Amino acid sequence: MSFRARLKQILKDKSVLHGDFTLASRESSGTYIDARITTLDPEGVNLVSEIFFQEMTRHHEIDVVGCPWSVGAGPIVGSMVSESYKRGQPLRGLMVRKEQKAYGTGRIVEWESKPGSKVIMVEDVINTGRSVLDSIKLAEKEGAKVEAVFCVVDRGKDTEKTFLKNGYRFFSIFKASELV
Repeated sequence: MSFRARLKQILKDKSVLHGDFTLASRESSGTYIDARITTLDPEGVNLVSEIFFQEMTRHHEIDVVGCPWSVGAGPIVGSMVSESYKRGQPLRGLMVRKEQKAYGTGRIVEWESKPGSKVIMVEDVINTGRSVLDSIKLAEKEGAKVEAVFCVVDRGKDTEKTFLKNGYRFFSIFKASELV
């Protein structure tokens, strides 16, 4: 079974929920894809990382993997950073907080700042892309050069067009319609 096929099965078994849900975009939906359950699963996050690595090495020269500060995307960053070290091609991690810390360093972007670093931003589920685009703007203010956005599940209608219009390549493993 391919990595993609196995990941699809895990998502369907663990992350696709049916009921009455309000999405982050404030839209109502009868289906909720809680991909956090899959990215917190050891096999699930490993499969996501492997698929992202395959895509990344085909099309991108990347130094950093980053994400908005979220439960679903954080494990992907951690998995990819760890796996990159094992592969002898270490990536650094980057996470963008929702708001600036009021203590310690006071950072909003957590990373080993090296301006000009080429970054892919990852997310578990994208609906409108707003939170990722907001995170990209903050990371770029810190000197990151975001090349692409990768997600596990694309729930949006024109997600790729949205990111391309803003200058970022886009890759998703699945469209939501493939899982429901």
